[in-house]
Formats: sequence, C-alpha cells, structure tokens
Amino acid sequence: MTDMGAFRQAVTEWAAGGPGDPARELAERLSVRTAVLLEGLSDAAAVDALAASRSRDLAAEGVCVMPMGGAMSVGRFTQLLGPPGLGLRLTGLCDEAEHPYYTRGLERAGAPQEGFFVCAADLEDELIRALGVARVAELVREEGDLRPLQTFLRQPAQQGRTAQQQLRRFLGTKKGRKIQYGRVLVEALEPDRVPAPLDDLLSSV
Repeated sequence: MTDMGAFRQAVTEWAAGGPGDPARELAERLSVRTAVLLEGLSDAAAVDALAASRSRDLAAEGVCVMPMGGAMSVGRFTQLLGPPGLGLRLTGLCDEAEHPYYTRGLERAGAPQEGFFVCAADLEDELIRALGVARVAELVREEGDLRPLQTFLRQPAQQGRTAQQQLRRFLGTKKGRKIQYGRVLVEALEPDRVPAPLDDLLSSV
C-alpha cells in the first residue's frame, strides 16, 4: 500500500468509528493539503486516469483522492477532513441528485462549497455523452464485454430506454465494472472532450 493509500485507509477507519490519530499523523507526514471527496471507487478511477493523462502525481502534490463509499457519508468525511478535523481544503464531484447532501455537509463543517462540481446525472452519464454512444459501445467490445452487453440489451426492462441510458445502466450491472470503465472511458477521451465537472475538478487542485 502506498503512503497515500495508507492515509485513505486510516481516514476510512476513522470515519467508521476508529481512532483519528493515525490519519492525523499521516496527514502531517505526507503534507496532505487537499481531499477530493468522491462518492465511490469508479469516480476515483476516473480522476486518477485523467490526472495520469496529464502527467500529474496527485499524491506527490499532497492531494488525496478519497472515495467515501456513498454520498450519504459526505457529512462524516467533511467533519473529519474539513475545518472541524484535519483542516484540509475540500473539493470533489457529486451527482445532481446527491448535491443537497454535499451542501448540508459542507455547511455544517464550515467549508466552502465552490470547490465541488456537479455532474448532470452522474459521472458515467457525463463520460458517455462526451464520447458518444458509438464510441462507448466500441470500447465495451474492446474490453471483451460485447456478449454481456447484448444479453443485457435483450432484457425487457431495457426496452424503450435510450442507448445512452442502456449503456449507463450496463456499467453498473456487475461488481467492479464501473471502476473498470471509469478508467477506460477517461483514457479514451480526446483532451478537448473531458466533461466540464471532471475537467474543472482537476484544474482546481
């Protein structure tokens, strides 16, 4: 585990009710200055992939990409990492539907809200729109998932949905698939096609 990985683990354990001293000690030793709060691992994979494409080492810059395990955890993480806790600068991405949770969590922590960027539906939706349905379907085929996609599309529940809605739903049908495609879709983007919320987030840290 990398040093920043150890910090993420320490914060996760702290959020679950464990001691805070390990996270505090690692934050000081690693000179952590910013926490990027993300709903889950797929969002983290996308942020890491975009940073790598721009030759940025976020950990070396003191930036911790922190998947929280769900939007409902944002209140706890803002308390631990923001002004009431470690005093880190907070930024991140959130889905449109979860934006109110982030607003309340940041307000209670006394943290600014301008560093948080909202995806129209979610990050997968943003990436599919940026790439286009045809390109995403091509990437699914290249990743060896064409047959599962074809099976999925035959399901009655998928009839009547748009191709974009179908692809977005497909990415969440198997454990680990959203994480895999968080990286794959970002790596396939042209530099000028990065969705605004993701681009703005990385530019802000």
